[in-house]
Amino acid sequence: MSGPLSHVRVLDLSRILAGPFAGQILADLGADVIKVERPVTGDDTRHWGPPFLGGKDGETGDAGYFLAANRGKRSVQADLSTPEGQALVHALAAGSDVVIENYKTGGLSKWNLGYADLRAIRPDIVYCSITGFGQTGPRSGQAAYDFMIQAMGGLMSVTGEADGYPGAGPQKVGIPVVDLMTGMYAVIGILAALARRSQTGEGEHIDLAMMDVMVGSLANQAMNYLVSGDPPRRAGNKHPNIQPQDVFPCRDGHIVIVVGNDGQYARFCEAIARPELAVDPRFLTNGARVRNQAQLLPEIIAALAADDMAVWVRRLEQAGVPCAPINTAPDALADPQVVHRQMLVHLDHPVAGRLPMVASPLRFSNAPIRYDRPPPLLGQHDEEIRDEVGR
Repeated sequence: MSGPLSHVRVLDLSRILAGPFAGQILADLGADVIKVERPVTGDDTRHWGPPFLGGKDGETGDAGYFLAANRGKRSVQADLSTPEGQALVHALAAGSDVVIENYKTGGLSKWNLGYADLRAIRPDIVYCSITGFGQTGPRSGQAAYDFMIQAMGGLMSVTGEADGYPGAGPQKVGIPVVDLMTGMYAVIGILAALARRSQTGEGEHIDLAMMDVMVGSLANQAMNYLVSGDPPRRAGNKHPNIQPQDVFPCRDGHIVIVVGNDGQYARFCEAIARPELAVDPRFLTNGARVRNQAQLLPEIIAALAADDMAVWVRRLEQAGVPCAPINTAPDALADPQVVHRQMLVHLDHPVAGRLPMVASPLRFSNAPIRYDRPPPLLGQHDEEIRDEVGR
């Protein structure tokens, strides 16, 4: 026994990212996650490269995209459109606690694999359906991808440089953030349903829409609009409600400064040798700084131009002012704090040998996460899984 979910079996019928990412989180937590894939081609993301594991030509391994969301699972091949494939899923569902799927609304029901079908086999099943727009509504039958939902859900309207500045225009976030947030919400919903099942004995059908996740994650930007009536706009790296928070140029690069309250602001002014800015009535409170940032920011930029980024990082950290260099992915993985937290793990892959992977951020004192299974090869566990259910 290892991991808080070592008693749970998950049937993962999903592909691409949101569903598989949810399945990987559950696998990291100890669940036995069985990934059902199309024969021959498997999950689409196995081919979403380069880069590919073990080479750049795509013939030597799976794409990095697939590897990022499928650790800890067992892979079995099945054509869900055939009676044989459906029979395998039915047999697996009988012994599973959770099903994750991200087919179009109603897509699995035509193959006798919808919630009602699997509930008839396992009455207390927790069945999580992930779609672009949900099981109901005028868009319920439409397909969706992360990029679309970032645009439709309002995220791109507040991401990117402000109009009138170089490079102005809407931008998507550099990672598929809606897919990832949807995967995390899926895990939250699944865990809540399992907790309720332990009390009532009832299963659940979770209807999770990427669009709902995106709108729900607008958070302060949505509330800013609902409170003021003014639509939030792109502001580059400037925070809409707290100042100074921005990317600032130094003598040899750029630094992120995140002043969160008036006390930090006073210490910040001392650290940059501009104590008079701390008592200037225009900048005395956060509200005043937000309103008068057009006058404040040039003063800060002029002060920071006097020295290098490393000097300012050290000086501001000593003053207790949150700040950071802008790291690349290699920089972030090599950061001493990240190394100390063991955020890079190595798994034994059947083709690639030692495979480096980014670890789960979860830490448990009594049920530590173990990394026993690398992302599976397509159909790697066909024989053992079919043997387990007599198929």
